[in-house]
Amino acid sequence: MLSIDIVCVGKIKEKFFCGAILEYSKRLSKYCKLNIVELPDEKIPTNPSNKQLEDIKQKECNNIITHIKKDSFVIALDLKGKQFSSEELSTYIDNLCLTTSHITFIIGGSLGLTDKLLSICNMILCFSKMTFPHQLIRVFLLEQIYRSFKISNGEVYHK
Repeated sequence: MLSIDIVCVGKIKEKFFCGAILEYSKRLSKYCKLNIVELPDEKIPTNPSNKQLEDIKQKECNNIITHIKKDSFVIALDLKGKQFSSEELSTYIDNLCLTTSHITFIIGGSLGLTDKLLSICNMILCFSKMTFPHQLIRVFLLEQIYRSFKISNGEVYHK
């Protein structure tokens, strides 16, 4: 069975996001072994300098790197990434399953991901050119992974 890790920065505090994450996690258990790794976000001081912001982003990304399994296919979510339709993402994941048994998705903190981290990823994915809170992106990602499995299995799912 495919293993999927979602390594993300920041704890989800809002109950409505937690509920959606729990629901999609349950639904996905039929298709894959899902593991969500929540890493702490660094506190951003009031009126931070550019150097402070870069240091925070670097620290968060270094922590992410330590949680990537060695043989995993790594997909980062970033505005610079490739956009897919739901059907295209489903096909992409299907094709990955032919060559790997482990996929890691990365969701950075509010400051984004470093070039160093992006350079070690196998693929960079963009859900939209619009900016969304990283808590909401986690829900989007889980829903799209679930939708991908439903599509690839020919199962009915709302459009």
